[in-house]
Amino acid sequence: MEYLPNILFAIILVFGIGYFVKNISNLRRNIKLGHDVDVSDNKPQRWKNMAMIALGQSKMVKRPIAGFLHIIVYVGFVIINFEVLEIIIDGLIGTHRIFSSLGSFYGFLIASFEILAVLVFVAVIIFWIRRNVIKLKRFWNQEMTSWPKNDANYILYFEMALMTLFLVMNATDIPFQEMNSGNIISQFIAPLFEGLSESTVHLIERSAWWLHIVGILIFLNYLYFSKHLHILLAFPNTYYGSVKPKGQLDNLEAVTKEVKMMMDPSIDPFAAPEPGTENNVPAKFGASDVQDLNWVQLLNAYTCTECGRCTSECPANQTGKQLSPRKIMMDTRDRLEEVGKNIDANKGEFKDDGKQLLDYYITREELWACTSCNACVEACPVSIDPLSIIIDMRRYLVMEQSAAPTELNNMMTNIENNGAPWPYNQMDRLNWKDE
Repeated sequence: MEYLPNILFAIILVFGIGYFVKNISNLRRNIKLGHDVDVSDNKPQRWKNMAMIALGQSKMVKRPIAGFLHIIVYVGFVIINFEVLEIIIDGLIGTHRIFSSLGSFYGFLIASFEILAVLVFVAVIIFWIRRNVIKLKRFWNQEMTSWPKNDANYILYFEMALMTLFLVMNATDIPFQEMNSGNIISQFIAPLFEGLSESTVHLIERSAWWLHIVGILIFLNYLYFSKHLHILLAFPNTYYGSVKPKGQLDNLEAVTKEVKMMMDPSIDPFAAPEPGTENNVPAKFGASDVQDLNWVQLLNAYTCTECGRCTSECPANQTGKQLSPRKIMMDTRDRLEEVGKNIDANKGEFKDDGKQLLDYYITREELWACTSCNACVEACPVSIDPLSIIIDMRRYLVMEQSAAPTELNNMMTNIENNGAPWPYNQMDRLNWKDE
C-alpha cells in the first residue's frame, strides 16, 4: 500500500503521455498526406525565423497589448515546466519537493513561478474580457462558430484553473510554508486555511497536487483537438515557412518546361518526348483536395492559432467579400481531419467519400475574392501562408476546369491571341500615341 500512490501516478503518466504520442502520430500521418516540397534552402534564414518569430514572438508584439499579454502567458508556461518536472519526479519515486535541496536557488525559482502564475492569471482574465465582454470583431467573424468560440474559452479556463491549483498547492504545503523560501505569493493565500486541521490542509494540498498534474496531462492531450496546437507546431512551422520574397509565386515545373520548349527555336514541337520525361507531367494541376497540397501547407493548417489577424488585415474581407484567410486554414484543417478519420476507419486506406476541399469547404467565390496582396501572410504571427492554398486551388479551377471568372477568361484569351491583356491586335497597340 505504501507504493500505491506512486504506481497510480505512473499509470496516469504513462496513459497521458501514451495518448499524446498516439495523437501526434496521427498528426504526423495526416501532414505527410501532402506531397513533398523542397525546404532545404537558406537554412540560416530559417533558423533565424524560428528564433525571432516562434521563440522571440517578434510578429506577435506588432499588436502591443495582445502581444505583451501573450508573452506573459508564453513565458509563464515555459518556465513553470520546471515545477512540472519536480512533480513528476516526486510522483514516481515518492519524494516531496526533491529540488528543494537546491537551497536559495530553489526559493528564487518558486518565487519566480508564483509571480508568473499571478501574471498569467491576470493576462488570461484580460484575454477573456477582450473575447467575451468587449467582443473584438476578429473573434466574432462568421467562421467562429460554437466550437472555435468555446475552444478558446475552454483554454482560458484551463489556464486559470492550473495557475490557481499551483498557488493553492504551495499555500497548503505546510513544510514549504515553514521554509519561508519562495512563497512570495502563496504566503498571502495560506491564511485562508488557518482554521482547518493539519490533516485537512494536507488533504487540500495533495488534492491540488494531483489535480494540477492530471490537469496538465489533460491539457497536453487536449492540444491536438484545439487551436492551441500551435504551442507545439509554431517552431517547425516558422522554420519550414517560405523564405522567398512574399510577392514571388511558385511556378509549376511542367508548365515552366512547356514554356521553355515553346521559346526554344531548336525544339521540334512534333518530336516525341524524351524517355523518362513522360511522368514529369503531374496527374492534376493545382489542388482540389488536401492531398493535392504540399505537407508544409498542411502543417500550416494545423498550426493556425485562429487569432484572426489575417482576416482583419484582408482587404477583400474588409470590403464585405466572403473571403476570410482564417477560414481557409480552418477549412483545410477540418477537411484534413476528415480524411484522416476516413483512413482510420478503412484500415489505412482512403476511400472516396464524395467530398473535397473545393466547393464542400471552400467556395469559388472565396477563392476569386483574393487580391493576392499577401496581407494575411504578413499579419500571421506564426508564418502561415493562406495565399499559397488559394493560388493552388485557383490553378486547379483554371487549368483543370477552365472555370475562371468571365473577366479573367477574357484576359487570358487576349494574352493567347494578342500577346497582351487588351483586346487589340498587336499592330494596333501603339495607335493611342497618335491621338
